[in-house]
Amino acid sequence: MKLIKKLRWQILIIVLALVVIGFVLWGQQAEPVLVEAPEPTSGGIYVEGIVGSLMRLNPLLAIFNPPDQDPSSLIYSGLIQFDSSGFPQPDLSEFWGISRNGDVYNFSLRPDTFWHDGEPLTSEDVVFTVNLLKNPDFPVPEDLALFWQEIEVIALDDLTIQFRLPEAFSPFLDYLDFGILPSHLLADLSVQEIVDDPFNLQPVGTGPFKFNNLIIEDDLITGVVLSKNREFYGEEAFLDQVAFLYYPDYQSVWDAYQAGEIQGIGEVSAEILGDALADENLKLYTSRLPEMSLVLLNLDNPETPYLQDVDMRKALLHGINRQYLVDHINQGQAIIADGPIFPKTWGYYENIPRYDFDPEKAVKIIRDLGYTFPGEGGLARTNEDGDRLSLELIYPETGLHTQIAQAIQENWAALGYDVTLLALPYQEVLNRLEYRDYEAALVDLNLTSMPDPDPYPFWHQAQATGGQNYSMWNDRRASEYLEQARIILDIGERARLYKNFQVRFHDQLPALLLYYPVYTYGVSSDVKGVRIGPIFEPSDRLETIPDWYFFVEVPGGLEPTEDQTAGE
Repeated sequence: MKLIKKLRWQILIIVLALVVIGFVLWGQQAEPVLVEAPEPTSGGIYVEGIVGSLMRLNPLLAIFNPPDQDPSSLIYSGLIQFDSSGFPQPDLSEFWGISRNGDVYNFSLRPDTFWHDGEPLTSEDVVFTVNLLKNPDFPVPEDLALFWQEIEVIALDDLTIQFRLPEAFSPFLDYLDFGILPSHLLADLSVQEIVDDPFNLQPVGTGPFKFNNLIIEDDLITGVVLSKNREFYGEEAFLDQVAFLYYPDYQSVWDAYQAGEIQGIGEVSAEILGDALADENLKLYTSRLPEMSLVLLNLDNPETPYLQDVDMRKALLHGINRQYLVDHINQGQAIIADGPIFPKTWGYYENIPRYDFDPEKAVKIIRDLGYTFPGEGGLARTNEDGDRLSLELIYPETGLHTQIAQAIQENWAALGYDVTLLALPYQEVLNRLEYRDYEAALVDLNLTSMPDPDPYPFWHQAQATGGQNYSMWNDRRASEYLEQARIILDIGERARLYKNFQVRFHDQLPALLLYYPVYTYGVSSDVKGVRIGPIFEPSDRLETIPDWYFFVEVPGGLEPTEDQTAGE
């Protein structure tokens, strides 16, 4: 007890000393200093390398030449734009209204929008551009021209446009994100004159960047330079200029990056992916492409009656090692597909179960359906009726599709299927699909520039004859969901219908979904503020470019950035 009392005195002395020291230090504290956080500021030229060559900087013609699309997306604006979830957002239009029965759309233009030459944007520019799309002599895809020929467009006044549809069509907004052309510069020209006019290489738009000059070497266009549009109606960009340089192949783009000629790589292809991953100064951004790879099954082919059995279709999907297709054949540049509507869009249903790779389960299903190996031996299982499990799988004659087809052939052989592979030119594959002259087909479904998830063209029963329902899926319940979703304006109600459709698709498996490819984009770590979400076409990666920057403003001047921004 005496020892404890002595220790208590020692502790008390220490505590008193600490209190005194604390008061002394508190009295010597400096006044708090408010430190300003660095802010991004203007300046710098961003240079990106693209494979291909420049042809025309015209938003309606760029569809035929992907290298034209990137600069065109920065030069021109559309009535609306779509966010990464597929929701329509105002762009040149401030707002829009839709009639109660869904067949009339009125758009009000922003009053503060000017062309790069200083002329104001008016509704006549919109009418002029739409009339070009309607003109049968103007070179646009035939289905797009036919669509617009049924739409009446009227300029109600200088800033108001009206579209009249023959009937309600909910995905209509999907068709309105094209770039608007200036009628005051092109209206007096014929269609052919517009296609060949020098305007296409000295464009005037309304976008965040405007044309500055072409880069020409040995009489060939090797690049284009855009300058910041300081009169832009939206957020002014930090970058002073954006330049696109054109190269013959991906290795040339990579070499240009290594040499310091460019800071961005428009697409990191498989052939340069390994080198790009090893470069610590190159940041890679990936996004799901608006594409899906799948195996179509002809459900109405008398040569393959077993494909009409949904359990057999489920066995076939359980038998495909899709993770192998993603990780090894696609080098990780893909995402396993679980539904016919793209993930992270407003119509996607997240709770769809996955058909895992389970060959044992697949074999059990096939056995339960009565298919066994014949006693005398053979490559394929048969049933009591003599139906033999064999399939001809057609596919485009590319290296990637060949590898995928061979992997599927091996997977299905393990289930007891005799699979014959047939590589065909792309057009021949399309011909076989259109005539329904196939048993199984490995194909890619490309929905570029289609943010609205509308699956009607590919899966509605009315499209089984003469349409794009190549699987010949004749399911009334699924078709009803798609019909209703096409005429209802409320997105929440449309999402509910698409949820029901996806559940039905999952249960019936009219086709075997494999994966969604991803797009990989490379930008030097010197460039900050880069973000990329789900895209509906590759040029969407540039949607946030007004936020990109090289420099930050700090006390005493400008400095190159060394911090990491949110979203990188």
